[in-house]
Amino acid sequence: MDLTAQVWAQLIHQGNVRAIARAITAIENGSPDAAPLVALLSAAPRKAFCIGITGAPGAGKSTLVDRIATQYRAQGKLVGILAVDPSSTITGGAVLGDRIRMQAHATDAGVFIRSMATRENLGGLAAATADAVIVLSAAGKDVVLIETVGVGQSEVEVMKVVDCTVAVVTPDTGDEVQTLKAGLMEIGDIFVLNKADHPGAATAGAILQGMLEGRTSPNGFVAVLVKTVATAGEGCAELMTEFERFRNSPQVKLTSNQGSKKA
Repeated sequence: MDLTAQVWAQLIHQGNVRAIARAITAIENGSPDAAPLVALLSAAPRKAFCIGITGAPGAGKSTLVDRIATQYRAQGKLVGILAVDPSSTITGGAVLGDRIRMQAHATDAGVFIRSMATRENLGGLAAATADAVIVLSAAGKDVVLIETVGVGQSEVEVMKVVDCTVAVVTPDTGDEVQTLKAGLMEIGDIFVLNKADHPGAATAGAILQGMLEGRTSPNGFVAVLVKTVATAGEGCAELMTEFERFRNSPQVKLTSNQGSKKA
């Protein structure tokens, strides 16, 4: 017998992993049971702080997400991760590459990781991502991290779903970072120059810093640049400091009660 929306919602509020997973699957598949459940869960304000990690393929987004999750778990926070992967051309499911890179958290009950297939949805997110955030917040997650698929400059849909948008670039972007002025550079609250130990990091950092000078993000936050070497965990503490500064900024209005910032 199918669970009623009320019972299902109660299990999600209790953090029941099976109920959470089943809810996200129902949302992804467009099940008739999903809409009343999401409506019930979204009746209360969204409490989870939602961070979007976006940028080109190979920028180190998965490793950075893994490091951020580790930092929040050290603080005792419950973390949800939605890793949006390219769809398989054969099955339509997610390739699961991002999830494989986060195996350090596989046995941690305080971290829920879900790969979501784009299913040909454009903009770097799966169509069900916004509602999945509602589910994870209702399940008591303090922080939800969304890693976009990595389609590049046009990957801007994430800003409509999250509180804070992190744009990840690398030194090998070089002078071509100028091309990011449109799209990605316009939506970031925090910019991360990852692989900062690679050649060209100083040049790329200087270019980025110049582009961000005096720039305010769509959220009203004065955009900042953080240099990281995610594989070694370097710069991650500084990134966490910026997250807290973002959350405490009087100009920033955090999303509540909706899976999406904009209609």
